Amino acid sequence: MIISVNKSTNTRITFLGIGLMGLPMASRLLQAGFALTAWNRDTSKTQPLAALGAQCEVELSTAVANADVIISMLTDGNVVLEVQQAASPALHSGQIWIDMSSTRQDQAQQMAARLQPLGVAFLDAPVSGGVLGAQAGSLAIMVGGEAAAFAQVTALLQVLGRPTLVGAAGCGQLAKLCNQLIVGGTLNLVAEALLLAQAGGADASAVRQAIRGGFAESRILEVHGERMLQRKFLPGGQIKSQAKDMENVLAAAQAGGVHLPLTELVTHAFQAMLPQWATADQSAALLALEARNPGVRVGTEPDQLPML
Repeated sequence: MIISVNKSTNTRITFLGIGLMGLPMASRLLQAGFALTAWNRDTSKTQPLAALGAQCEVELSTAVANADVIISMLTDGNVVLEVQQAASPALHSGQIWIDMSSTRQDQAQQMAARLQPLGVAFLDAPVSGGVLGAQAGSLAIMVGGEAAAFAQVTALLQVLGRPTLVGAAGCGQLAKLCNQLIVGGTLNLVAEALLLAQAGGADASAVRQAIRGGFAESRILEVHGERMLQRKFLPGGQIKSQAKDMENVLAAAQAGGVHLPLTELVTHAFQAMLPQWATADQSAALLALEARNPGVRVGTEPDQLPML
């Protein structure tokens, strides 16, 4: 599907990181008519974009040198900082770097400070909505940075979802952490609700339908509740990503001088899932809960899990 937006197709985009999220996001930008260069450490991951008209570069310096806008969608803040440092000699004044990865707030602020002397504007713009949201162009995009830079790329970001400027550099990541705090807690609560329904003799699927539309309704109950009932634990967002985000929430809480006791419990729960289910979908929180409650199992389907 070709996406029509109010933008200049002369804008040259370089997209760094072609993974679970990066691939559908870059694909939408290509379908919208943007000129896009793709770079990934594993160069084979850029090849699906070549069929859509992307230029695939092996060298990072070549990939970023001719870009107007650089978008990074990488594993974590340490990787973004490493890639940014490697790319710095090829950057030039007037470019805009949009980091859409999930990082710590202080890392985003460090990225902005590093680029400022080069004349490169920086926006931290993490997203929520998962792979389905990336494919549909319905991501929630939380943006931190200068209003002038945001205005220049708003139409571009609207191809990917709903961008909102929430404050200065680093505030996008702070907003994402608020989002992940709610997501992480709700995932575990939905798993507990379904397990309780099952253990008490109710039809867990019918209970989910019964409470939808009331005050318990949420995107987590809709999407992840269904995955739990169908036992589809293929990612989606991964347990290891949620655990990382929860740890970053606690780091932000410490920096802000606040104590978040429920977040601490949820963080420990996700950390305990890592040895067995790190690459599974976040809905695999149900599996960890069932492991603590032997003999109670939600649904009748076999588990669908990623290959180790």
